[in-house]
Formats: sequence, C-alpha cells, structure tokens
Amino acid sequence: MSAASRTPLRPTAWTRSRRAALTTAGAALAALLVSACSSGGVSGGGGDTNFVMGKDGISTVEKGKRDQAPDLSGKTIDDKQLAVSSFKGKVVVLNVWGSWCAPCRAEAANLEKVYTDLKPRGVQFVGINVADPQVKSALAFEKQYGVTYPSLYDPSSKLMLRFEKGTLNPQAIPSTLVLDRDGKIAARSLAALSEEKLRKMIAPVLAEK
Repeated sequence: MSAASRTPLRPTAWTRSRRAALTTAGAALAALLVSACSSGGVSGGGGDTNFVMGKDGISTVEKGKRDQAPDLSGKTIDDKQLAVSSFKGKVVVLNVWGSWCAPCRAEAANLEKVYTDLKPRGVQFVGINVADPQVKSALAFEKQYGVTYPSLYDPSSKLMLRFEKGTLNPQAIPSTLVLDRDGKIAARSLAALSEEKLRKMIAPVLAEK
C-alpha cells in the first residue's frame, strides 16, 4: 500500500463550514424551544386581532371586535371525536399544552381546579396537546395531574396554525384562550396561569349576557 493511500482524509473547508453551520442551527433551535417553554411563552407577533394587553399580561378584545375561533375538531388523546363548535352557548377555555413543557405542568392543577368549579356555570375547558409524538406521553400527563377535561391531539401543531395571524405563537407553550358564548375569542394569555389569573381571565366573559 502506498504512503498516499495510508494518509487519512482531511475534511475540506466546505465540509467543516457545513458542519459548523448545522451545529449552530441545531443549537439555536434548541435554545428557542427551551426559552419559549421555560419562560411561559413569547410574543404573539404580527396580525391585527384587536387584543389589548393588560398590566397582568392578559390580553382582551372588546365584544364587538372579536374574531370567530377557527374550526377545531378531531381526535382527542383518548381516541374520541371532539368539535369545539359543539360547545357553542358555553364559555370555552382553550389551553395549548405539551407533556414536555415545565410551565404546563406548573399550571395543570390550576386549570383543573377552575374547570371543576366553573363547569356547573356553563364553562367548558378543552386542551390542545401539541408536539407530543407519542400519545401515551399526553395520557400519562393527564393521569399524573388529574386532568378530567378533554384534549385534542395535535402532534404537528396544525390546529394552532388555523388561528388568525397574531392570535397564537407556535413557540408560546402554554397558551390559553377564552371564547365567549358565540365562539369568538375574548381573552388570551401566552404564559402559564395561576388560579387567580385564570379566574380573572374568565370572569368578565362569563358575566356577559
């Protein structure tokens, strides 16, 4: 064997540059997802959705300026069919969550408690489980935190993309929306909620006639 054939191949400048670019891109994506979840959400960005931000971080929309929620239907994480439109006439609380998200775990008990208290008054909670490639992870989350309201299973986050631009941000997990009795978006939070903030978010919509 010649000396030339024993010489190890060295990566070209193009190869080294490509590896560096891929490493940087991967690190940036990971940082974005961790930041979005650990901070409890980021700005909704763009779009004219008439939200007015309050000092408590909850955004609201005047009754005459609200957008209709998009069609949200499909299989739940326990393999049943569900359409949010079937709850028209009730105040609906939509919570976007993932079993992998620490702030989602932090707020889970708050959501369940408020749901249990307000269900008799015509308030329905619906979860939208996103970015969980295995439904068993979502089911384990619900069992661990005693969640009893249904959740649509949306591993590709396609349901989030049905909303008007600026309503939700795919990186803002958890997010919560309150729909009025006509199925229109009345309030929004792009961060994990305490029990107090969640009640404060729902109360004005529930009081509407």
